[in-house]
Amino acid sequence: MRMELIQPFINAADAVFAESLQAPTKIAGLTMDENTYRRKGVAALVTIKGDIEGRVILDLAPEVAMCVASQLAGAELPESEQVICETVCELANMVIGNSVTLLNDQGFRFKVFPPEIHINEEGLAGSVDTEAMVLCIETPCGEIYINIAMHYLHRRRREQASVHALD
Repeated sequence: MRMELIQPFINAADAVFAESLQAPTKIAGLTMDENTYRRKGVAALVTIKGDIEGRVILDLAPEVAMCVASQLAGAELPESEQVICETVCELANMVIGNSVTLLNDQGFRFKVFPPEIHINEEGLAGSVDTEAMVLCIETPCGEIYINIAMHYLHRRRREQASVHALD
């Protein structure tokens, strides 16, 4: 997987969580995952199609999601599954929004679909040309996972190969 496609998501996630939770965060792990993704708790899925394609999953254990939702609301929240799901989707929107800006500045053109709650226990395996990178961010509320699977659209990949051949 090309870091130029992944780094904007890493930078955006770190910044969004540090700012939203008003506390330092730490990237605790970064691994490649060739296996089928297994959801850890409340997960929001964002699909991207265009010059680059793939998906990003923001995943929080239920107790972490509740802590984050309470902190963002500024008060203790009742255990409302809807509020927690909406909070996770909004966080996914914020991360994707910041990432999209960075990727657009690099000249990529694509469409981002709204986040949806990912309810399957497992699914979304990588493919021959798409590995998934799993990022763990430590926050005061607990660990937040981001699963990123991106690749160049085949047409875009051929164009880049011809450009590099000219170098």
